[in-house]
Order: sequence, then structure tokens, then C-alpha cells
Amino acid sequence: MNKQPIGIFDSGYGGLTVFRSILDTLPGYDYIYFGDNARAPYGNRSFQTIHQYTKECVEWLFKQGCPLVILACNTASAKALRTIQQRDLQEIGPDRRVLGVIRPTAEVIGNYTKSGQIGVLGTKGTVQSESYLKEIEHFFPDIQVYQQACPLWVPLIENGEYDKPGADYFVKQYLDQILAQSAEIDTLLLACTHYPLLQEKIKAHLPQGMNVVAQGDIVAKSLADYLHRHPEIESRLSKSGDLSFYTTTDDTADFDHHASLFFGEAVRSEYVSMK
Repeated sequence: MNKQPIGIFDSGYGGLTVFRSILDTLPGYDYIYFGDNARAPYGNRSFQTIHQYTKECVEWLFKQGCPLVILACNTASAKALRTIQQRDLQEIGPDRRVLGVIRPTAEVIGNYTKSGQIGVLGTKGTVQSESYLKEIEHFFPDIQVYQQACPLWVPLIENGEYDKPGADYFVKQYLDQILAQSAEIDTLLLACTHYPLLQEKIKAHLPQGMNVVAQGDIVAKSLADYLHRHPEIESRLSKSGDLSFYTTTDDTADFDHHASLFFGEAVRSEYVSMK
């Protein structure tokens, strides 16, 4: 039988935190992880560029046999997912499906707050798209949502500085800015899949009792529910427990080192050129 894995895409390493949760929740399936590290980060790029890059990577995953692709990247979910779902799939894969991380998070984030006020921490691209404002309002119209772009967090994380003392200044800087918007915020959403690696430092600079919500388990539970509700997709997925990792950077050793930190176990990748 030809492999028909679940494809998981991110612009870099962050999607591996989501992949870890998906694998823990849904073991036994075949998976392909694809990181577009050579063109990362996506957070400060234009809508057109993010859409083009994401579409190219989705097409590549389709060519590997994936009937289902998860955009484990908030920036790609915010700026490319809708166009891919509503326009591109008709051409590149009418029998395939592409899902993101924003909607499943928005469906449940309101359950974490008691004050009715949430702060969203994300990349510049995610914040500017206002995707979380719109999606959370759809599911929880009475909740007030504040946003803060944290453009230096991804470079800190991808350069291995996330657990160093120097990162504290930049963590506190953005937390102070989001909390200054409202004294009633009691829940912070980490709306970038890289940010869980900063979670300990983030919590250290927050008032006691503040909720800090990462997306991995949320997305994993949502995917399990999706597969239960869509047996026509689930039945196509191959189940031999095979994990494959690919990256667009030609320095696969460097990718493997960083990826292992995000994924929680050793990773061995192969290089893919998108030129």
C-alpha cells in the first residue's frame, strides 16, 4: 500500500510542538513534517509571499501522498489558509484537506477565562491579520481580546537563546505591553507554535494565577474529533507509525539539533529544495 501520511507544515521549528501533541494523541498514523526553514521566519512577510510559500509547501506534501495537511503555523493559518481552502484546493487537490490552528483554538479559548478578557501573543503577521479577533468573536462574542506582536521571540527561539538570561528582557517587554492594555486580562494565548519553548520564562514574569495557553493539545484534540467526524478522510490515512522529517535548509544537521529540542526526541531530516 502506498503511504498516505498526515502532513504537518510550519515555516520553521515551532510546528514540532504541535506535532508532538498530535503524535501523543493520535499514535500509529504515518506523518510527514515539513519545515520551510530556508525561508523562515514568515511573521514579517507580506500576505502574498506567505500565501505563495505555504501553497508551494502544501503542494509538495500532496505530492508525497498526504490526503490531509495541518498548517501548524499561526502566520500561515492567518494569511494563507482561507485562500488555499476556498480557491487553491480546487486546482491542486480537490480531494485533499488543509486545516489550520486558529479556528480550533478560537473554539475553546473562551473557556479558560473568568474575567472575560484574553491577551493574544503572536507574530506581527498573525496580529495584523486580526484572525484571532474575528474567530474568537464568532465563538465568544462577549469576550474582550487584546493583541501584542512579539517580533523578537521567534528569532530568540530559533537561535537557541530561549532559555538564556538575555531572553528575559524581551519576554518581559512584550508581556508588560500586553498587560498594560487591560488590568483584567487573566488568560494569555501563545498564538505562535514557537512560544511554548518560552513558557517557563513567560510564567515567571506574570502575576500568579494567570492562565498561559499553548495550542498543541487543543489542536491535537480538534484533529482527533475531525477524523472521527470525517471517516472519508480518516480511512485513507496509512497507519504504520512512520515518521518522516523534511526541511528546506541544506544544513540538516543544524535542523535536526534544533528540531529535537522542539519535538522532544531525536529527529533525522532530509533536505528538500523549493527553488
